[in-house]
Amino acid sequence: MENQVTSHIIKGVILSAVSIVFAIIVYVFNLYEMSALSYVNYAIFLGGLIYGAILYSNQNGNKVTFGNLFAHGFKTTAVVIVITSIYTIISVKFLFPDMVDKSLAIARKKMLENPKMTDEMIEQSLGMVKNYFLPFALGGTIIGTGILGAIGSLIGAAAAKKNTNPFEDSSI
Repeated sequence: MENQVTSHIIKGVILSAVSIVFAIIVYVFNLYEMSALSYVNYAIFLGGLIYGAILYSNQNGNKVTFGNLFAHGFKTTAVVIVITSIYTIISVKFLFPDMVDKSLAIARKKMLENPKMTDEMIEQSLGMVKNYFLPFALGGTIIGTGILGAIGSLIGAAAAKKNTNPFEDSSI
């Protein structure tokens, strides 16, 4: 009986679901200003990628290479990027349209703490952010998740056990 290998798609859907549920909890309980919560979400994502690489290696009898493991982790990341990008669009446009105003209020509060920022500069900055909130949110989602996914895939590929000899040619 051959071991079943859990697909990167399944792992990506699970990690996306966890991330989306976490984002909804942060929104519902109005926990935007607790920046430590974003680190918790990042840690869960990294941990999931590392665990996914170790699981993939174990399910393949540890006969995998660093490249196989990294590719599997980054494919998982790609699935997460697609799903969370779709969620970002839906949440900003339809589910939580007041998210833009809440984010701008937090940004205004932080800008007011800077004595070099004039009221005119703050209004100009917030106006631009309001006009381009969705592209900024999508860009942040794609780039941030991609970078974090690459890091997690590298760590997972390094941490997983590999029983391969790069000097041995198995095709002979």
